[in-house]
Amino acid sequence: MAEGLLESKAGDRFDVFSAGTRPVGLNPNAVTAMSEVGIDISKHRSKSVDEFIGQQFDFIITVCDNAKESCPYFPGSAERIHHSFEDPAAESAEKRPEAFRRVRRELEDWLREFELEKRFTD
Repeated sequence: MAEGLLESKAGDRFDVFSAGTRPVGLNPNAVTAMSEVGIDISKHRSKSVDEFIGQQFDFIITVCDNAKESCPYFPGSAERIHHSFEDPAAESAEKRPEAFRRVRRELEDWLREFELEKRFTD
């Protein structure tokens, strides 16, 4: 969801990549939650950080504590930005759709709060 939000805000100004330390596939609840705000992530795929080893990035953004701790080293002077969000997929099946909406809203708020949108779009 973070990839989709960043792409929608500034994807024309830079490349956005998303990967996990333990990818498990694109969650349909994430697709639905994002489509509700007009962002289509249905063509995204779950990728491992291992696919990006050796590449250089300007920013490395982690959105869970596990990723922050186990994110591999990427060369260069990338600015590291971290904020931990709950994993909405960990909720019970009946609570999962709303958990994805809540995390989507939290991601949107976090981007505004820390002026990441401004940093990436100015």
